[in-house]
Amino acid sequence: MIPDPFPTGTGLPPDPPEVPGKGPDTELSPGLLTDRVPGQAVMAELLAVRERDAPRSRLGRVFGLDPLTADSRPWYTGAVGELAVARVLARLGPEWTVLHAVPVGAGTSDIDHVLIGPAGVYTVNTKNHSNQRIWVAGRTLMVAGTRQRYLPNAMHEAARAAKLLSAAAGLAVEVTGVLVFVEPKGITVRERPESITVLSDGQLLRWLNRRRPVLTPEQIARIVAVAALPGTWHRQPAGPGDAVALQRAFDAVRTEVVGARRRRAAWALAVAACFVVAVFKLPVIIAWFVPMLVHG
Repeated sequence: MIPDPFPTGTGLPPDPPEVPGKGPDTELSPGLLTDRVPGQAVMAELLAVRERDAPRSRLGRVFGLDPLTADSRPWYTGAVGELAVARVLARLGPEWTVLHAVPVGAGTSDIDHVLIGPAGVYTVNTKNHSNQRIWVAGRTLMVAGTRQRYLPNAMHEAARAAKLLSAAAGLAVEVTGVLVFVEPKGITVRERPESITVLSDGQLLRWLNRRRPVLTPEQIARIVAVAALPGTWHRQPAGPGDAVALQRAFDAVRTEVVGARRRRAAWALAVAACFVVAVFKLPVIIAWFVPMLVHG
């Protein structure tokens, strides 16, 4: 639990500075991080990469050629994963505030999700490795047998968030890092990591709802107020951009990807059907054709 270092007993410094907040009758102004949509950063990168990709030919569209390239697919997969986790987080109660795609630092890095509620503050790092096995032992994490640096990255992310929020809020803010895998084939934890919790998207909501309260309403309100400010996280925060248009453009890409996948499946089914018909009709064809060859 976060200690209360102030004599007021509220967990807040005396005479706190004015900061925009989120109350029952207050709506946060445009441009704050609450306006960002899940996966906003990776969706923007996906669209930028696709502008450099050559479009599919007409024949390619007919046969369901994958519209994603080796460069664009990781960004698409990342966006799909962040959207999946966001749907889970949307089921949290109204006492929780969830920020998505929080730009942090001085470059293009972002935190997938930041959660603030009675059970504390969490950074959620999403990894989309559907139908793959995850193996964890202390500081080692492997995906389908390949070692990944997800744990130290998640630890750095949580520590950075704690430092930035503490400085902005004027009180010690503890942040717990969570690493969430989307639809994995299984997660095996031989030894729990020291400071990071590893979960599947199916485990996330129950795990959060079981956390005990550690923050007062006053502490939550103060942390939410500063967490919503882009300047809390980024040295040179950019404008909010048109999140609605970005989401619409990504939805169009997703429709294209799903449509191509269905076309490929339909062609595969048609080829299989032709093969089956050919196999069953072959004896009839032979019985009809061989006598013609023999008797001329």
